[in-house]
Amino acid sequence: MTPDELIAQFNAAGQGQVFAFWPQLDAAERATLAAQAAEIDLAEIAQLHRSLVREKSAAVANVAGLEPAPYEPLPAHGGDAAKWAQARAAGEAALRAGRVAAFVVAGGQGTRLGYDGPKGTFPVTPVKRKPLFQVFAEKLLAAGKRYGRPLHWFIMTSHANHAQTEAFFVANQFFGLDAGHVHFFRQGRMPAVNFDGKILLETRSSIALSPDGHGGSLRALHRSGALDLMAREGIDTLSYFQVDNPLVRCIDPEFIGFHLLARSEMSSKMVPKAYAEEKVGHFCVQDGRLVVVEYSDMPMAMQRETRPDGALRFVAGSIAIHILDREFARRMAAGGAGVALPFHRADKKIPTVDAAGKPVKPEKPNGVKFEMFVFDALPFARNPIVIETNRADDFSPVKNAEGVDSPQTCSEDQQRQFARWLAAAGASVPVDATGLPAAKLEISPLFGYDADTVKASWQQRPAPITDNLYLA
Repeated sequence: MTPDELIAQFNAAGQGQVFAFWPQLDAAERATLAAQAAEIDLAEIAQLHRSLVREKSAAVANVAGLEPAPYEPLPAHGGDAAKWAQARAAGEAALRAGRVAAFVVAGGQGTRLGYDGPKGTFPVTPVKRKPLFQVFAEKLLAAGKRYGRPLHWFIMTSHANHAQTEAFFVANQFFGLDAGHVHFFRQGRMPAVNFDGKILLETRSSIALSPDGHGGSLRALHRSGALDLMAREGIDTLSYFQVDNPLVRCIDPEFIGFHLLARSEMSSKMVPKAYAEEKVGHFCVQDGRLVVVEYSDMPMAMQRETRPDGALRFVAGSIAIHILDREFARRMAAGGAGVALPFHRADKKIPTVDAAGKPVKPEKPNGVKFEMFVFDALPFARNPIVIETNRADDFSPVKNAEGVDSPQTCSEDQQRQFARWLAAAGASVPVDATGLPAAKLEISPLFGYDADTVKASWQQRPAPITDNLYLA
């Protein structure tokens, strides 16, 4: 589409203000603005304004008829040990067959951590200060060696950090991975609109665009050609996780096996909520379909409901770890026939320009951003399942500079895990009442990535437990 055709299209849709300063722009500025405008689906924006902004009732969550979702408990909590063993065998078979790939959502910046750079480059391990990307790379390397098939890794970046992320991997020689098995692609973007539905400009020559949420990952997989690449490589199962959680078992054969044995199109992990007010989504069943209800959408009275034994009724907390079937991702990305992720609105203070093109920094929300959540795909999936995982083994995100979910809490959780593994291997590891070892420890996934593999390596070459011990 030529710029003139693009401008005519925006004028016809009542969005001509996007090109208000076109006559004053130089060639480079015009090229930038035209490229951004070409990303926008004007019919979609009009529909979202009608449904989420003008008709405010559509933004209210429906919690009628919610029931707690069933899940597969860990053997330690009453689950069937034989069933877990069967799942592990099925998952390992799929890994040996090359059917599985890893998928990390890594579009975020480290701003909330006081860090200037892509979040995946943030140093996170206790002794060596390895970045998040290196932690995952070594886990994938270890899994590839264990199962005899190098894994493909799909990394969704954002427009803000794509170039930096690619350069980081090149500078670090892909952390030992085959560069041909690491695939980068950008997340989609959505324009912000004012409360009248008009697309906002960030500057005279750029639109106020923001990432379309982690749910946009499904569209991005499809549009980037990643799903076609998977099909060519014989990959049909995708292990989804987010970049801020170094504890995640990004390749978990038991989880993969449960997913495949159930013939599920999308599976999820849960942790029991630590307390009623914990800010995690809730796995629920509504109208016979599996859903995730955000903590902000569920009335507090419901969150505090208990069973006769005193345990929380809505106990299954979502931690953003999923398994996706490749063709399900394609179907969700294509949309149509009532199969599409819903958008959610977020009222924000959006920097923009006034009619004269001068910058405006609003003091209160002046517009709306639209985003999708990946867990909203669950109601569309066939045979979705939820399995339990131990928080201490799978979930310690780095979100905040201090306090809960901070680099300090994550480092300590990693060290507790390393201490448990070493103790299980027969090492004498002094710990405090919380399980935190007296000596600072770090274990590379290449030495061991679970209790069994650490035990095997430790028995071959034990070492004194000293401060700043690093095992690789």
